[in-house]
Amino acid sequence: MSLFVKKPLQQLLAQAADGEKGLKRTLGAGNLVALGIGAIIGAGLFVRTAAAAGQAAGPGVTLSFILAAVGCAFAGLCYAEFAAMIPIAGSAYAYSYVTMGELIAWIIGWALIMEYALGAATVSIAWSEYLNTLLGGAIPYEWSHSPFESFTDAAGVLHQGIINAPALVILLLLTLLLIRGTQESAMVNAIIVFIKVAIVLIFIAVGWQYINPANHTPYLIPEGTPAFTDQAGKVIADYSGVFKHGWGGVLGGAAIVFFAFIGFDAVSTAAQEAKNPSRDMPIGILGSLAVCTVLYILFGHVLTGVSPWQDFVDPVKGREASVAYAIRAFMPGYGWLATAVTVAILAGFSSVILVMLMGQSRIFYTMSNDGLIPKAFGDLHPKFQTPYKANWILFVFVGAFAAFVPGHVAGDLTSFGTLFAFVLVSAGVWMLRKKEPNIKRPFRTPAVGFVSIMGVVVCTGMIVALDVQTLTVAFAWMIIGLFIYFGYSRKRSKLRSFADVLPTADDFEKVK
Repeated sequence: MSLFVKKPLQQLLAQAADGEKGLKRTLGAGNLVALGIGAIIGAGLFVRTAAAAGQAAGPGVTLSFILAAVGCAFAGLCYAEFAAMIPIAGSAYAYSYVTMGELIAWIIGWALIMEYALGAATVSIAWSEYLNTLLGGAIPYEWSHSPFESFTDAAGVLHQGIINAPALVILLLLTLLLIRGTQESAMVNAIIVFIKVAIVLIFIAVGWQYINPANHTPYLIPEGTPAFTDQAGKVIADYSGVFKHGWGGVLGGAAIVFFAFIGFDAVSTAAQEAKNPSRDMPIGILGSLAVCTVLYILFGHVLTGVSPWQDFVDPVKGREASVAYAIRAFMPGYGWLATAVTVAILAGFSSVILVMLMGQSRIFYTMSNDGLIPKAFGDLHPKFQTPYKANWILFVFVGAFAAFVPGHVAGDLTSFGTLFAFVLVSAGVWMLRKKEPNIKRPFRTPAVGFVSIMGVVVCTGMIVALDVQTLTVAFAWMIIGLFIYFGYSRKRSKLRSFADVLPTADDFEKVK
């Protein structure tokens, strides 16, 4: 049988309609918008903004956000059509199975692990950094950093990381909450979203008064800007590459901050738990994307206006906990706001991790039901009806990355997984329009040809702008995924095993 055998769309729709055997439908439009905002506003805003400014875009990080948002808007429209039409857990994986076949679906499902699982790991590492800032550095460097990270203090003493213990703690607590139930998790997320959006608005309103126009001049990092070194002489930021300065730096910055937008597509993983998916999914996806894009642009403008972008590279100044640093260093009298921001960031990071872990467990749930990964990933808790075994397995995997891998490595890989998913979803919605033009579509992507092509082009451009190391690791990850597919998944695929007895489109028409 072909490697590109496709799952019948009618079978997927029938599976989505069967609410007795699967996940509970408990989420409304408000819950979905909150889930999207909960996943979007977090490490991307509070950590990746400063990272993109310091490494590639300078004050032009606001332009990077606009460029990234344009790519997201194209992909978001495509996601909205798919999620309203096929309200099932699995997101881009499920959509690709219908439009491009099993091999592509497996590849995108494997790539989504980089998006959600590594996304959760990245944010838990950032959570650890901000917790230590709040505690005044009470947690020793060795016990809050990866063994691949080191730091030479002002006294010349070298500190070598051992394990990021705080990151493991927050992952454990949120895993337990997810096992308890989706509705309970959504309620906790909604409370956190209200708090962190309020703090973001306060920072924008207060910080606007402290913008120094000199920090925005020049607006883009000039060509020839010297590399930045730490106290030991180690190069930690090099601006010689084409995507490290000028307009190329804006594109490079967009690839970095793209991590900040992964939340809206996480909404699509909850489609099978939405009460009225045909109406609520487009609202959740596009609504959360619109709200957060406006906040991102304003936040980036204020942050780079309050503090020079160079400070966001300096490990002694603002490389870690950059927002709190900017407030304390350049906004006198607002120390309380720095503390409030840190508390809100910790809460906000928690909601991001929560949504990422939930999204990944739902993708595992769907892939398990298709036979492509072991059955344990699809087992539901007898009382809470949540994929609890998938949650525990995910905790072990994500915890290993959070404890032993530097945050910037996991973050860039997350951006790759996200962009790759967006490319395939953008292409897939047009392909399904050609293949199944008459199927009911509660939400239709406007100007689908243009939107699909631009989604593919813009997201592919941002993949190319990622650094070579990230692309090399991502390529190696995908090769590992192919070995697993051909060695395990292909032989156990339910679609292949029961191809001869699966209902066809004609069978469904006869039933009607």
